[in-house]
Amino acid sequence: MFSPTVQKLITLFSKFPTVGPRTAARFVFYLIKTPKEKVDELIKSIQELKTKIKICPRCFKSFEGEDEFCPICSDPRREKSIICLVEKEVDLEALERTGKFKGLYFVLGGTISGFEKKREKERIEERIKKLRERIEKGEKIEEIILALNPTPEGQNTSLWLQRKLADIKVKITQLGKGLPVGGELEYADEETLSSALESRK
Repeated sequence: MFSPTVQKLITLFSKFPTVGPRTAARFVFYLIKTPKEKVDELIKSIQELKTKIKICPRCFKSFEGEDEFCPICSDPRREKSIICLVEKEVDLEALERTGKFKGLYFVLGGTISGFEKKREKERIEERIKKLRERIEKGEKIEEIILALNPTPEGQNTSLWLQRKLADIKVKITQLGKGLPVGGELEYADEETLSSALESRK
């Protein structure tokens, strides 16, 4: 039986994505053995994360700085007519590392599934509403690439998005072959992602 302080931290860590109680317990006992100054450094970094990082109102990517939009959305060299829609920010970073995509991004923030929490689904629907508003207000977007993970959740979300965006005059494409079914973008190598981008349809 863990002490209340240890158990509380285990419970908090268990709320992190892909972290179960056993892994959370390892984190806690690692911190117990870590020197106080290192733990203080961690605490300070987490606090700075919440005070210095903001979310881009155009693509929902996190960034740091005084600008209104993130560096990608602010870059005049980016191709403004193509948007690559991804599930999460780590997918954006994986695609950006390939150096093949020169357009803009849009972070959906999750997937639609039968088990989706109502609050998360509402957040996703609100983001798609903002994307539609950008197009309806005259932003010259010619293509939206649905770069979602080839998992059942990702495929269901792609179908949902195609229905949501069916009435707008924008070409909707998906990543091509190269990504294994059931895999995730963040774990794919750069060559595979480059191939998937180039063979989109």
